[in-house]
This record gives sequence, C-alpha cells and structure tokens, in this order.
Amino acid sequence: MKKKSSQPVSRSGRFTSGPSADVARFSESISFDWRLWQHDILGSMAHASMLHKIGVLSKKELADILKGLEEIGQEISDGQFTWKPELEDVHMNIESELTRRYPAGAKLHTSRSRNDQVALDVRMWVRDEIIALTQEIKELQKSLVALGEKYREVIIPGYTHLQRAQPVFFAHHLLAYVEMLERDGARLADCFPRVNICPLGSGAIAGSTLPLDREFVAEYLQFVDSKGAAVVSQNSMDAVCDRDFMIEYCSAGALIAMHLSRLAEDVIIWVTAEFGFIRISDSYTTGSSLMPQKKNPDIAELTRGKTGRVYGNLVALLTLLKGLPMTYNRDLQEDKERLFDTSDTVRGSVRLMSGMFQNISVNAANCQKAASDPSLLATDLADYLVRKGMPFRKAHHAVGEIVALAEKKEKTLSGLSIQDYKTVSKEFGPDVLEVFNLQKAMSLKNLVGAPGTEQVAAQLARWRNKLGA
Repeated sequence: MKKKSSQPVSRSGRFTSGPSADVARFSESISFDWRLWQHDILGSMAHASMLHKIGVLSKKELADILKGLEEIGQEISDGQFTWKPELEDVHMNIESELTRRYPAGAKLHTSRSRNDQVALDVRMWVRDEIIALTQEIKELQKSLVALGEKYREVIIPGYTHLQRAQPVFFAHHLLAYVEMLERDGARLADCFPRVNICPLGSGAIAGSTLPLDREFVAEYLQFVDSKGAAVVSQNSMDAVCDRDFMIEYCSAGALIAMHLSRLAEDVIIWVTAEFGFIRISDSYTTGSSLMPQKKNPDIAELTRGKTGRVYGNLVALLTLLKGLPMTYNRDLQEDKERLFDTSDTVRGSVRLMSGMFQNISVNAANCQKAASDPSLLATDLADYLVRKGMPFRKAHHAVGEIVALAEKKEKTLSGLSIQDYKTVSKEFGPDVLEVFNLQKAMSLKNLVGAPGTEQVAAQLARWRNKLGA
C-alpha cells in the first residue's frame, strides 16, 4: 500500500503525489533551519517591496504580504507558530502560512528560488553572529584585563615545555590571551565583507527575465559597503552555491576555540593543588558524586573538550563541499547544522569563560613562592656576564656550570657563596647575588612587549583604553 503523501501537491505541477513519509522525514530541515525565521521574513519583506517597486505587486498586495509576515513573525517570537515538518523547511512553512492567510502571498516567490533565498538567509544570520561574537570576545578580553589589573603586582613562573622558565607578571600572561583574542576579532572583521554580499536575484541558477532591482533589495537589507553602496553577487551560479563565507566563519571559530582551549588548560593547571595559583568560585565549579572534597574546573574542561566538535564542524563543511558540481545540490542542506553548532559552541564558550574569569581569585602567596625560585633568573645571570663583556655562548655555559654546582651542593643559585661563583668564572663579582632580587629583575625588562614592571603597566593601560574598560 502506498504511504500517504505528507507533501502538499501544490508544491509542483510536475508531480502527481508527494514523497513518502520516510523520504519526507529524511529530507526535512525545519527541525534546525527554523532558526533562520527572522532573516527569512526580513528577506521576504525586502523582496516583496522590490516586486512592488517594479510593478509586480500592487500597493494592496504589498500591504497584505507585509502585514502577514509581521503577524507570522510575532507568532513565531511568541512561540505560537506551528512548524510543519511536511513543508520541509523554514521558507515553505512561512510562505505557505502567508498564502493561506493572504492570497497575495502566492506572488511572493516571483523570481525567487529557495536556492538564493537560503543563501540570503544564512548570510544575514552569519552577519548577526559575527557582530554578536565580536562583542562577546571583547567582553572576555575585558574580564582578562580586569583580573590582570586586580593582581598587577603578582609574579608567576613563565613556562616552556611546562618547565619553569623565567618570571613574568600574572597580568602579562593574561594579556597574551588578550592579544590572541584580538586577532580572532580581526579575523571575524576580515570575514565580514565576504559575508556581506546579497545573493537574492540569482534565482535557482540563472537569475530572472524580470527587471529585478537587486540594489534596492541589498540596500533594504543593509548589504552595503563602507560608503553605503549596495553590494550584490556578480555571478548567479556562484551566488547560490557559495558557502565559502560559512567556512571562513567556522575557521575563525576553530581558531577561537583553540585559543580558549589553551586558556582553559592554563586555568586547569593553575587551579590544581600542586600549583594553587588561583581559585574559582563555587558558581563556576562542580563537585564529585563520590569524593566530597573535590572542586572541579568543569567550565574550563568543557571548553577545552568542545574544541574538538568545532574542529569537526569545519572539517565536515570542507568535506561536504569538496566534490559538489555547480551549482546548488541538496547536499548543502547539511551545512547549517554544522554552522549553527559552531556558532552556538564558540559563543557559549566565550561567554562562560568570560564569566568564569570574573569569578577567579589569585593566591598571591603561592604565586610569590613559585616565582621566588632563583633558577628562574638563570638567564638574567647570563646577561650579568654579558654586560661584563663575556660572549653569550660562553656566559650560557658558565651559568650552566653554576646550576650544576648548586645541584651538587643542594643549594639554590642564590644560596651559593661569592667564592662558589668565582670558581666558575672570575667575572662574577660581589654584586652577583643582586641578580636574584626579583623586583629589580622585573624592573629591568622594559623592552616593548616584555614582562617588565613598566611595560606591563603600560600594556594594561593600553588595553583598558582600547576596550573601554
């Protein structure tokens, strides 16, 4: 027995019946592309206004269409609209309901295909996401700068290979991530002009024989350049199948996720009992179902873990597109879930990390204890010899001998006597132990970008001003 069609026959005169229930379920996209409803309605309003401008719609028909779209939009916003899976997608759901209420709705699809319609909707959606994500990145930067300001006197060991290397201000470490996030924001800004191109008017593949005013639609929907001029796609075939802008956005998202993951890793290390550099408030941690003493940095761990799915979405999009012939293919329906998930995941991670950093306190005593390790100033000791005229390679070797001597005597570098130093090199003078004055050492690192006292203060001020913090 034939399964009853769930697809309205009116969709196309070519078919005498709709797809089977299984096919309809398999091919529907309303379960996820409903999120485009605001942009679909706005795009339809622009298209209808243009059709009226060129004489396809009467004033009354335009008024009915705009009124109907506003009514539907309000119902969707209020949660009162019923989405019908048998109508496949957000476009057909809205248009079908509009036509049911106002017969003029049947004219709305004139010179418009779902191919250029979805390309338009997604571009507008990505535009909004770029703007929102850029602002959320700025808020995370503010959180990092504020924490650095609050603990601007705190010094911690800097690490290479996860081994203690040289002392840095805690704020300097945080500002490294502020720099990373600034590049992320710049990538989003760079991506924006390639998103901000209006494809409507391209039709299914070959445009239209009607005198469409594409520039009018572009201006209506704010697809304009820095001078206010309309920006429209220049090739109808490319316009309906281009998803480069999605890949760019998801690529930028993957880099953001990578930076957040690195930041999360530092937090996870710092909060351990072995380090004890920071504490996270209860509101951004969880306990254990078995061990009552546990306080776990779940937000940081989840952020680190979610990076994998963001990478996966990017690879899925690249793989989806790599073998598609011109132009639109139904495969492209698979792009939106990957796009939506990346945006949701990255934006959620940025917001939660920002909130977490507003709820972090620093254990200054533990940081001071770790940063006071004299071995962190071994490079400064080599610089001491360089200032006395010794070639750096020779100075490096001499300090290596001093480190070995200290280990042999089970002393710190600052615990060795002047005589111990002189057994390695006569260049070591009575002032050698002054090298291990941590505050003095930090005051000397004043090259631009260095973690010196004055430089860190200047960088905090620069970012405070730049972010309006």
